[in-house]
Amino acid sequence: MAAKKKETTDAKPAKAEAAKATTKLATFLSSKKIDPRRVMSASHTLETLRPEDRVIKRNRKRAKGEGAEGAPKEERKPRSGRPVTGRAMNAALVGKSLSGPTKQRILRAVNHLLEQKKAEKVDFRTLF
Repeated sequence: MAAKKKETTDAKPAKAEAAKATTKLATFLSSKKIDPRRVMSASHTLETLRPEDRVIKRNRKRAKGEGAEGAPKEERKPRSGRPVTGRAMNAALVGKSLSGPTKQRILRAVNHLLEQKKAEKVDFRTLF
């Protein structure tokens, strides 16, 4: 009885690994030897709000209340403040549906890691 349980538990990770390798993102990460946990960590550092982002948001909010003339126009968008989560990363590796902004966050994090490895950046269609 114990031997049967061991066989079934050994088969489950193999199926999960096979399912992961079928998506473009999973094959790309494995070919470039990038750990998904590093993608999440890079996303956290890239997407964390900084003081300049808070200033941009505050100015935008003031401009809405007063009118367009009250606050200076900002050139760039602030960071989202929402990094890639473990749940989103697992969904991306397995092939479940993701929102567009989540895919963009994964792409930014992967490109950041590739830049650190002195490799060329990839485009959206390469990963998804």
